[in-house]
Amino acid sequence: MGTLRFKALDELNRRLPSKVTLSDKKVSEYFGIDVFGKAQMRQYLSKDVYESVIEAIETGQRIDRKIANQVAEGMKVWAIERGATHYTHWFQPLNDSTAEKHDAFLEPDLHGDSFEAFKGDLLVQQEPDASSFPSGGLRNTFEARGYSAWDPSSPAFIMDRTLCIPSIFIAYTGVALDFKTPLLKSMAALDKAAVEVCQLFDKDVTKVVPTLGWEQEYFLVDEALYNARPDLVQTGRTLMGHTAAKDQQLEDHYWAAIPERVSNFMKEFEERAYRLGIPLKTRHNEVAPNQFECAPLFEEANIAVDHNTLLMSIMRRVAGKHKLKVLFHEKPFAGVNGSGKHCNWSLATDTGVNLLAPGKTPKSNMQFLAFFVSTLKAANEYGTLLMASIASETNSHRLGGNEAPPSIMSVFTGATMNDMLDSIEKRISQQKLTPDEKTEIKLDIGKIPEILLDNTDRNRTSPFAFTGNRFEFRAAGSSSNCAMPILVLNTVVADKLVEFKDEVDKLTEKGVKKDEAILQVIRKFIIDSKNIRFEGNGYSNEWLKEAAERGLKSINSVPMAFKEYITPANMALFNRHKVLNDTELYARYEIKNETYLKKVQIESRIINDLAGNHIIPIAIKYQNFLIENVKGIKDIFPSEVEELAGEEMNTIRTIINHVNAIRSASDLMLSKRKKWNRVENIPERALGYENEVVPLMTEIRKHIDALEMIIDDQLWPLPKYRELLAAL
Repeated sequence: MGTLRFKALDELNRRLPSKVTLSDKKVSEYFGIDVFGKAQMRQYLSKDVYESVIEAIETGQRIDRKIANQVAEGMKVWAIERGATHYTHWFQPLNDSTAEKHDAFLEPDLHGDSFEAFKGDLLVQQEPDASSFPSGGLRNTFEARGYSAWDPSSPAFIMDRTLCIPSIFIAYTGVALDFKTPLLKSMAALDKAAVEVCQLFDKDVTKVVPTLGWEQEYFLVDEALYNARPDLVQTGRTLMGHTAAKDQQLEDHYWAAIPERVSNFMKEFEERAYRLGIPLKTRHNEVAPNQFECAPLFEEANIAVDHNTLLMSIMRRVAGKHKLKVLFHEKPFAGVNGSGKHCNWSLATDTGVNLLAPGKTPKSNMQFLAFFVSTLKAANEYGTLLMASIASETNSHRLGGNEAPPSIMSVFTGATMNDMLDSIEKRISQQKLTPDEKTEIKLDIGKIPEILLDNTDRNRTSPFAFTGNRFEFRAAGSSSNCAMPILVLNTVVADKLVEFKDEVDKLTEKGVKKDEAILQVIRKFIIDSKNIRFEGNGYSNEWLKEAAERGLKSINSVPMAFKEYITPANMALFNRHKVLNDTELYARYEIKNETYLKKVQIESRIINDLAGNHIIPIAIKYQNFLIENVKGIKDIFPSEVEELAGEEMNTIRTIINHVNAIRSASDLMLSKRKKWNRVENIPERALGYENEVVPLMTEIRKHIDALEMIIDDQLWPLPKYRELLAAL
């Protein structure tokens, strides 16, 4: 075993995980105890203030500054009683992470004494420097002023003795510099459009919120082995490494018994999550070795996004206590399944109805169909935008393989539901329906719950699948902020719901009865969205060909995917619903390209360093060892050297060829990087890196992985896959 790996395992043996101390209480007794939720607000706020805050949360109205002062006082008292010493506005900048600047409650007075203070102005708005966050040209570095503003709809919480206040983050000019701001706007747009459609069926509905249940996949590796891999430390994935003889082929890891060390880690981060009101429900082993998953109950989308980003932070912190590293990268190991973050999305009314779940009557099922076909039509018309919402450098390594959805949008509805839609299309004509026809169609529509209950399966190869009462957006990456795909999904569905209502209104204005008009529009949307429905294997080459014939666009380039944000049609969409303006869209286009570019730059530098300073020297060392061996054989058996040392001589030639190929590709990659670094246009430079630098990284890896199987195991300088993916 290599020297570094000896050190890594020695370190592991010295630093075994400490015993975990968990609460002996029932989860229900401490769930949400570190959250300033409704129960805490009732206790620490006056009745009038509490009702004003709840009304602001439910209606989206601003909270009066006088009320904010009282909320701040109550929040401060509660937090200090729970041991908090600092407060911070906790927000989500455009780097798939979270941000926080802590300020102490402590305030000195003129007499040298001190007291704890926290006023409404500090609660509602702060002015962090934050000049180095991605802005996409929205401001210069020397223009530091930006504002974080309290989001009352997401409750404050205490983390490490700090009161964290979920907030939006905007520039001095008011443009959004975060994920939360446009997410909240998209929810408002969807609420407005969905309520108007609901009013066609139920006048009692006054509010609709998108709900989200995410599934977070991740890998765990031993901390010592992780630290011995510079590529893992700096990029989150292995840039080289030959596949292990045994990985996931036997399918023996999936849903197997959770190892004790991992179970202890899970129990601890779950307890912290429960204290913060994160309703984790599921945990299990995933397909690949050392891959796992956790998932919560459904929540309102804004809170669910906050909880996901918060949980990822908790998991990173807790992993260190167990001498583990948690990997959220979509593809940390080649040859085994990568990790996604499935986003299960639905719509809930203030009357307690899930709009994407069939009801008990034909009327409720017509409502279900209205929202169902509007979502299908949104996916059909904005499929490339939805795929762009999950595009990233890290996710590009996962998508398209036989483990994750391809880069083409399609929707799986289930074969029986698909047949049902076809039947509705055929049986409803554009002409006036007879009472008997209308009754028969409604009776068929009334059977939808039975159809879904008995006949709807799941399709793991579909990027966007209907699973009985929700749509599962399976293409999102495990490391990303799920706000982006959700805000895009909210916006495109809102757009089609507006269209649905407009089409119904046009028909009723012409004298068509409302229920008949609704059926006609449902039929129209079924026809318009037919191309996006696909029930087969999304991994197959046949589907790629069929998708092209259907006119569905494939996005095989990450930088090209980002262009979907700035097409005229998509910019008009976001402007129409007041979710993102042109300036904000161009900024995100710039940021996404810049992030992609920087990640590839970092990876290319690291692989050059590892190849030149770690792999090639070891290869030459082993090569010289073989040369000395051949020389010794020649000295003893001069006439039989070809026969006795032929294999060694072939190995020497092979090593020389691989080393030369690595050097050649590394030199060429360096020249390509220099070439594209001279290009000032960021999107153009990112595309150049994708086309000319990334393939050379793949070429270098191919030769390094080949050398790994040749060179003496004791000399190899990096932990191998068989060690990194060994059972924990």
